[in-house]
Order: sequence, then C-alpha cells, then structure tokens
Amino acid sequence: MNLHEYQAKAILVEAGVPAPAGKTAASAAEALAAAQALGGDSWVVKAQVHAGGRGKAGGVKKVSGRKELEAAAQSLLGSRLVTHQTGPAGQPVERLLIESPCAVAREFYLACLVDRALERIVLVVSGAGGMDIEEIAAKSPAQIQKAVCDPIAGLQAYQCREAAYALGLADRQVDVLTRIMLSIYRLFRARDLNLVEINPLAVTADGALLALDAKIQVDDNALYRHKDLEALRDPSQDDPKEVRARAHDLNYIALGGNIGCMVNGAGLAMATMDLIKLHGGMPANFLDVGGGTTAERVAEAFKIILADEKVRAILVNIFGGIVRCDLIAEGIIKAVREVGVSVPVVVRLEGTNVDKGRALLKESGLKILTADSLTEAAQKVVAAAKKA
Repeated sequence: MNLHEYQAKAILVEAGVPAPAGKTAASAAEALAAAQALGGDSWVVKAQVHAGGRGKAGGVKKVSGRKELEAAAQSLLGSRLVTHQTGPAGQPVERLLIESPCAVAREFYLACLVDRALERIVLVVSGAGGMDIEEIAAKSPAQIQKAVCDPIAGLQAYQCREAAYALGLADRQVDVLTRIMLSIYRLFRARDLNLVEINPLAVTADGALLALDAKIQVDDNALYRHKDLEALRDPSQDDPKEVRARAHDLNYIALGGNIGCMVNGAGLAMATMDLIKLHGGMPANFLDVGGGTTAERVAEAFKIILADEKVRAILVNIFGGIVRCDLIAEGIIKAVREVGVSVPVVVRLEGTNVDKGRALLKESGLKILTADSLTEAAQKVVAAAKKA
C-alpha cells in the first residue's frame, strides 16, 4: 500500500526526520488558508498522487503571491496528472501539499528497502538526488552506496557515517545523516514497510538536511497490525477493480494485456502468465483466488476480470489440493452461468478428483474449453484471444 507524500512526511517527522513546513489543501480556499498559516510570499504547490515524475508532468509548481497560488490550486485540483508512471489515464488529484520553499545547495537520494537477493534490509544513498534511481544505477552505478543491515545487529552508526563521508558531508551533517538513517531503519522495521524513499534529501543553504520529497510503501500483509496505516489508504489512487478485489479477499493486479487469468496460488499465477507470454499472448491481470476457492469467489473473480474491457479470453488454471477439482468445476460452471461470460474460457484443472471435474465441465453445455496441461491451456487461450 502506497502513502501520499504528505502522509509519508508526517510519519517521517514523527520518527525524527526533518522536512519542510507544509499543510494540505483540498480546495483553492484551503490552499490560500494554508499559505497564510505558513507565512511568506512564495510557496511550493504539490499534487498528491501515487506516482513519481510529478515535477516533469506539471504536478509541482513554485508560485509567488496569492493569485498564482489560487490559479495553481484550481488548475491541479480535479485534474488527472499523467506521468511516466501512471499510464495515459493519469491519477486523480484530490489533494495538494502546500510547502514553504527552501534554498537548496545539494540534493541526495536516500532509501530503505529489502534486497531480496541479499535477503537483507538495505539503505541506499546516492549523491545524484532528484533523479530516478533506476537511471542512476544504469548510467552511474558508482554513485550508489549501500549499507547492508545485519538481521541481528541491525544498521550500525559506522555504516551511516561511511555513507555520509562518501557523499562529502561535513562533520555536523554526518551526525544528522546518521540520525536520519537510523531513524528510517527503526521506522522500517517497526511499521513493516516495503520502502522508505527520500528523493531528494536536500542540504539547504544554511547546512540543514531536509526531506523535500518522501515515499512510503507498506507491506499489505502486515496491515492487520497497523490499522492506523491502513486508514491512510486512498482508494481513488487504485484501480477500481483492485479495490473491489480487496473487498472480496482476492489478490488482483491489473496489467495491460487481453487475456484474463484466474489462478489459485501466487506462484502458479506467475507461471501461468509466463506461459501466456511464451506462446505470444499478453496477460490482462494477475488474479489469485487463494486456496479456499468457492463458487462465490470464482463468480466475483469473473466479474472483476470482465470489468476490464480489453479482455478477449479467460484462462482458469486451478490446482485442486485441499479443494477437490469437482467442487471447483461446479463453482466455475455456476459462475459462468451467473455472470453470463461472453468471451472464450479455457480451464485447466489438476489435482484431487480431476477426472470428475473435467467431466462436469464437458457435460455442462457451456462453451468452456478444457486443457490437460498448462502448456495446452496457454496455447488454447492465446489462440482464442487472437480469434476473438
């Protein structure tokens, strides 16, 4: 789950990470009131969306005077901001962050994340702040420093000092960066986060360090023990199909293809999508219905898949372990009839009572194509999507 910048900064400030003074606004009037409370005669207006590249897309504006501020707020609020991360539809702008500007002398990149190859929490720092970290890694990998955290001892102060010296910071700034990195690490562990990113972390003209931008991503699997973080979720920033899937405990991620996928198990879902790609197709989604598949869950899954207008065929790939294949087949038949599926459906079943399940599908009288193997299922659904 992603947080907005203003939410991330509030959490970071509480953890001891300094950030510019700012206030949020959901209307032009609130923006003017926020500016008055902040003081001064110039401000930075930031569109709050779950996407990077806002500055290049016009979502970050520095304004002088109340008229410019009001015009910027009116132009952004209610619009859809399109960046390189949003796709052509963009993301709706429903809230702004109004901040006091600061004179920036240098910019750094700082992030805390899980390095799955190392199986460790890693803090990443770079002197190339304000840029995409992927671009830095590709063009200037030497500019990236890593502090790998021991799972028992955690992040050590000497690792933070090494990173600070590599960035060329002065003595007082070394101490400040050390405190910031240790605070972020503790926050990362305590709140079950996937990512904390500050880009840029600025050194101001008077030598202070400030988080000018911030991104926090929370592990969805841990939200049950962080209800305060779950309450910060903004459904307007998510795909409506993904919001609907969460309400029914379905794991759904929208993709860009035309073949809907319904699978039980994340690993099997990934393998299914790989095979669809291998045989020339494009998955429209990742959808894991989970181990306790029922007719109701299957029916809801069909509805969510079909809500994507690009879908031209559906592949159902179910391994019946705890749940028997004949019960799964009955659920699929009931769901197809209830939903009124009009696109080709290919079903591959494997596991307990698989022969009974396949027989039920063939005898249903519905236009359901069956397959004995995953390769055959992928070939059939790709062919059906192309034909459709």
